[in-house]
Amino acid sequence: MMGGPYYNVPLGRRDGRVSKASAVEGTLPRPAMPVSQLIQVFGSRGFSVQEMVALSGAHTIGFAHCSEFSSAIYNYSKSEQFDPQYNPRFAAGLQQACADYHKNPTMSVFNDVMTPNKFDNVYFQNLPKGLGLLKSDHALFNDPRTRPFVELYAKDQNTFFQAFARAMEKLGVHGIQTGRRGEIRHRCDEFN
Repeated sequence: MMGGPYYNVPLGRRDGRVSKASAVEGTLPRPAMPVSQLIQVFGSRGFSVQEMVALSGAHTIGFAHCSEFSSAIYNYSKSEQFDPQYNPRFAAGLQQACADYHKNPTMSVFNDVMTPNKFDNVYFQNLPKGLGLLKSDHALFNDPRTRPFVELYAKDQNTFFQAFARAMEKLGVHGIQTGRRGEIRHRCDEFN
């Protein structure tokens, strides 16, 4: 629907019988994680650095709440109003868009300000221009382990689409529950 690549989604995946927010901490990537930690989180699940960067391309659509990056755009340091990794005009726009986020914690902005409703490789093209939204986005471009993949996907959308599709298919079968483990829910929002 958003113009991205097709990939297979296997049917019949079982859902877990336990759901606790406390079990998630440290297992999912966070917006301010450094690249080393992102590599560790993905690597512990069998994903390569290239696959991690491809999956990060999902930031070409969607949004982030202002609270996830506010520390980088307001009073960043004694000498800088915002993180110097941001394009100055972009940072000023973010400050304006998020001005009332304390009063309204649901305030958010698009991950990709250039083509927010299109799944494409513009997210990767934005990063060298300082138009990444999250600290983890900036880190992908600034780290020598991930930068070559950012540059590759920025240059070649078809390569990005192929890598993203393969990584999503791999993600879709990661940690599958079998046998007596898990259940196929009658309603997706509650346990049987």
